[in-house]
Amino acid sequence: MTAADFSEIDISVPEAIVRVIEGYGIKFVFGVPGGNSMHIFGALSQRRKTIRTVAVRHESLAGVMAEVYGRLTGLPGVVMGQGLFILSNALLGVMEAKMGSTPMLVMTEMSDGAPFSHHAPYQAGTGDYGTWDAPKSFGAVSKETFLAHAPVQAIQHTQTAFRVAMQGQGGPVSLIYHSEALKGTVNSTDRPHLYATDSYCRPAPPCTASENITHVMKALQGAKQPVIIAGNGIRLAKAYDQLRQLAELTGTGVATTSAGKGVFPEDHPLALGVFGTFGLATANAFIGDADVVLIVGSKLSPSDTAFENTKLIDPARQNLIQIDIENRNAGWTYPCSQVLIGDAAQILTQMGDAAKKLGDALSDTVRKRKRAIRTTREEFGYFDESEYASDELPMLPQRVIAELRRVIAEDAFVSCDAGENRLFMTRYFQTKGEGGFLSPAATGGMGYAIPAAMTAKLLFPERQAIAVCGDGGFSMSMNGMLTAVEENIPIVTLVLNNSAYGWVTHYLEDRAIAAEFPDMKAAEIACAMGCQGTRVETPDQLKAALTAALEGNQPTLLDVVCSKRISYRDILSPLAKG
Repeated sequence: MTAADFSEIDISVPEAIVRVIEGYGIKFVFGVPGGNSMHIFGALSQRRKTIRTVAVRHESLAGVMAEVYGRLTGLPGVVMGQGLFILSNALLGVMEAKMGSTPMLVMTEMSDGAPFSHHAPYQAGTGDYGTWDAPKSFGAVSKETFLAHAPVQAIQHTQTAFRVAMQGQGGPVSLIYHSEALKGTVNSTDRPHLYATDSYCRPAPPCTASENITHVMKALQGAKQPVIIAGNGIRLAKAYDQLRQLAELTGTGVATTSAGKGVFPEDHPLALGVFGTFGLATANAFIGDADVVLIVGSKLSPSDTAFENTKLIDPARQNLIQIDIENRNAGWTYPCSQVLIGDAAQILTQMGDAAKKLGDALSDTVRKRKRAIRTTREEFGYFDESEYASDELPMLPQRVIAELRRVIAEDAFVSCDAGENRLFMTRYFQTKGEGGFLSPAATGGMGYAIPAAMTAKLLFPERQAIAVCGDGGFSMSMNGMLTAVEENIPIVTLVLNNSAYGWVTHYLEDRAIAAEFPDMKAAEIACAMGCQGTRVETPDQLKAALTAALEGNQPTLLDVVCSKRISYRDILSPLAKG
C-alpha cells in the first residue's frame, strides 16, 4: 500500500484526501483550521514528515502563500479552511491566481449542518433559504468548482481538481466538501471505482507544429529590430533558460511586462527592462522602433501597452507574433500575424533548436542587433539614476533600492506589495537572477509581500527572501511576522515608511483623505512579536542593518523612514500621459 492508492478496506475520507495531496507531491498546505475542514487538518497531523501544514493567523496570508507556492513550483498551492472565511478572507491570493493563471487548490467546506441545512443554520453555505451559496460564490472566482456530496466523489473530485488546476492555462480550482462526504469511508470495492492518484498524472505541456516554428523563425531572421516581450507565462512554464537561449542565438532584445519582471535578468546585455506605463524609457523606445514583436506568455494589459498607445505597439506597422498556452489570449488585445498555442518552454525550445540550425547565417545580424540594444541603453540611461546616490533625508525610495541591490545575493527572492512601493521596485530595482522577483501584478493587492517572502523561504531555505512593502501594506499583513517567528521562517522585511498610502496621497493631492497616518513604529511592533526590529533613517544605517539582517537567521524587520517627495507621477511614461 502506498500513499497514492486505496487498496485496503475502509479508509476515512479525510485520510484518503490527504493521500491524494501527498500523491501529487504537495509539500506544504496553508490555512486556518475551522468548520468541517478540521477533519482534513486532523488527517494532516499524521503526515507531518511529508506534508508541512503551515498555520497562519489569518486566511489572507494562507491565500497568498498558496498562490506563491503554485507560482514557484508549477504545482497547485493548497489553501485550506472553513468556507465562509476562506471566501471572505483568502481571496487576495485566489484572485491573484485567477488573474495571473497560477495553479492553486482551494480546499474548503460549506458548514452545512446536515440534516438541518434547510433551516438556515449558523455559517452554512448550502444556498438554502437564509444561507450563502458556496458553489456560486467560489465559482465566480475559480477556474472550476467541484462540490462533493459523497465519500467516493470527494476523492475523485480531489484527484481531478489538482489536474484541472494545472491543465492549459492554470488557475485556482475550488473544492467544496459537504459534511456527509467527509464523514464517510472509501474502499476498493466502491463505485465509481477509485484509482491510484499517480494514474491521473500531470498533464503534458502542449507544443506546436514544426511548420509554425519555421514561419516564425523566418520572420525573426528577416527582422531589422526584433524584440521579445516576456510575460508571467515564462515564469509559470519555467522557461527561463529557453528564453535566454533564443535571445542569445538571435541577438533579440528582451523586455518584460510588469508581471513578467524577473523572468529575464535585467543585467543581461540583451535586457531592456520593464516596458509600458511605468516602464523604462529604454524598453519603450526600443519596442516602439521594433519591426517584429514576439509576445510570450502575456495577455498585454492596458498598463503594459500604455493604454494601447500606437507609438509603443501598433499592428499596422509592426509584425506581431504571440505565444500563449491559452488560445483566447493570443490575438486578444491586438491582431497578430501568427499565433503559436502551447507551453512557452516547449515552443521556445523548438525555436531555439531552429535558431541553432541557422548558425553562421545569423552571426552578422546578431552583432548588429546587440550593438543597437547597447546604443539604446546608453541613450536612455538604462538603470542609471542620479537618485541612486542621493543623500537626501528622509531617504528617497531610489536610494533605499540602490542599497538593497548592493547587498543581496544574485539569487535572492524579493517580494513586493502594492501601491507606489511596488511601482518604485518595478522601475528602479534591477534583477540579476531569474524567477526571484515576486509581486501581485495581476491584482495589485496590498498585503502580499510578507506571505510571498515566507513561501519562497520555505521552498528554498538556502536563498535569501526579502519582503518590500509600504507601511500601509505592512499594517495589513503584519500578523505574518508572527507566523515567521512561530514557523521559524527567517525572512527580512523592509518597510518603506512614509506614514501614508503614497499612491492615494499623490493622486488626490490637496483632496487627500484617509490616506495619511501617524508613524506606526513598525520596528517596535516587530520586536513585540519576537522578531528583530531596527529603525533606519540614513543610508549608512540601512547598509549596516541590511547586512546584519541577511547574515542573521531569524525574522527581521527594518523600518526605513522614506520621503514622500517622489510619486508615481515622476515615473509615469510620457506614452501614458494625456
